[in-house]
Amino acid sequence: MSLAIVYSRGRSGIDAPLVTVEVHISNGLPALNIVGLPETAVKESKDRVRGAIINSRFEFPQQRITINLAPADLPKEGGRFDLAIALGILAASDQIPKTALAQYECLGELSLGGELRPINGVLPVAIQAKQAGRQLIVPESNCLEAMLVQDVGVLPAKHLLDICAHLSGRQSILVERQTLAPEVSAFEIDFADVHGQYQVKRAFEIAAAGMHNLIMLGPPGTGKSMLASRMPTILPLLNEIQGQESAAIASISDQGFDIHNWLKAPYRAPHHTASAAALVGGGSNPKPGEISLAHWGVLFLDELPEFDRKVLEVLREPLETGHITISRANRQVDFPATFQLIAAMNPCPCGYLGDSSGRCHCSSEQVARYRAKISGPLLDRIDMHLEVPRVAHEVLRKGSPAGEESSATVRARVEAARQRAFARAGKVNAVLSAVEVKRHCELTDAGHELLAQAMERFGLSNRAYHRILKLARSIADLAGAENIAIVHLSEAIGYRRLDRRT
Repeated sequence: MSLAIVYSRGRSGIDAPLVTVEVHISNGLPALNIVGLPETAVKESKDRVRGAIINSRFEFPQQRITINLAPADLPKEGGRFDLAIALGILAASDQIPKTALAQYECLGELSLGGELRPINGVLPVAIQAKQAGRQLIVPESNCLEAMLVQDVGVLPAKHLLDICAHLSGRQSILVERQTLAPEVSAFEIDFADVHGQYQVKRAFEIAAAGMHNLIMLGPPGTGKSMLASRMPTILPLLNEIQGQESAAIASISDQGFDIHNWLKAPYRAPHHTASAAALVGGGSNPKPGEISLAHWGVLFLDELPEFDRKVLEVLREPLETGHITISRANRQVDFPATFQLIAAMNPCPCGYLGDSSGRCHCSSEQVARYRAKISGPLLDRIDMHLEVPRVAHEVLRKGSPAGEESSATVRARVEAARQRAFARAGKVNAVLSAVEVKRHCELTDAGHELLAQAMERFGLSNRAYHRILKLARSIADLAGAENIAIVHLSEAIGYRRLDRRT
């Protein structure tokens, strides 16, 4: 029977569902038909495959060829199935052995000459191939990406002929496996570059310890963007699971990622003209947005009131749930989005409200309209509200007398605080559930009384109540304290400014 089966992988969000490529050759007029919900790029693969097979000096069967991409209800896209289709045709026509294909999964786009071209989304495929217990055949350019997954055999190939020689036993391809994790390069920027702003730096350290959301208010040029860009330098490196999740999103996003920095927390800073689809993801074939590309990292939104209000409102659900579901008429895709929001804004339309220069002439109504561009429910989901004042010229010229702390020094304290949080609850404090907050963020009677007074006086919501407790827990972890003291709670309450009742 002229039937061959080759295993490959499709794309559905950051998942890589198994696609079984079934090739059947029968008598009849020469034809090649691809079924199984192929999109245009997959339908065009018949011409690429024909050219690759002929130019590799194999015989292209002059019979009726039917190729089924199963399951039939999963949309197939791109040129990732070229290699599997070509191997299936060669196996069905008995030009390479069929039995050798059962232990491999194949991915790669073919040129007309038979060379393998790189594709996107290899990392999710490697994860799934490891779980299935199969080795992975990929283009040589994708080898390092696939090797981020431990204990998966990767066969890098340059040409269709290399794979056929390996399957036929004539010349084996050396199987690559991860031995050591790629070395992470050093940061080019450092927290020590920022002079002054000690209170703001303290708040950034707390935010990094608990992965809390943060917003800064201050006149132009006070260092808000500079501080935000240095946030990743004080964050701990991602663990292997977090790094693979973050790298998998970058892999399928058509933007790629730096193979040597995959354990660094990602940093994304979209322009304020970004659309809702660019921020949360979308398209007819859903792609991840900025919040997913910032998974386990930092999303920085500068000039927050300049974003369209409808765009900002789409952040409310992922800030709470840590994922975003994009629904279309024929499919639904879920992307992870556990990110740390860092936002910056001016205090008024001209930007100089409260500045010592006295340049602001905005009326109270203008200031109120400007700040109303950010809804109360969104502000309620931001744990820390900071004022970033202008730094004196003498501080900029001389810096601190004792010198500024480096990112490495701050990161060491952040890592110690996170270790306490993980030992206690297995997660960072910002993502504790209501039940976990009750269990791990206990207050004394005096603490409960202080928090009750703050909620009543400032009109804080129940969500703000839980976020204050989580923030106080992070402050206590930085101090090495087992319990939340009044001083920790007072500092946490002091960071809730913009949502106070006036």
